[in-house]
Amino acid sequence: MTTQKTVKLQLVRSPIGCKESHRATVRGLGLRKLNSTSELVDTPAVRGMINKIDYMVKVL
Repeated sequence: MTTQKTVKLQLVRSPIGCKESHRATVRGLGLRKLNSTSELVDTPAVRGMINKIDYMVKVL
């Protein structure tokens, strides 16, 4: 059995007033309200999305 690595994110800044593409990235990561958390499989695509909105999220 292989276990996949996961990364846990928390939204710490509101996407209001940000670019539309950044808002779409937040939704794509499964984050909704402020301080909501999401656990995702650690893939290069997810890492790229995190890097795009690194000022809005915190990796737990």
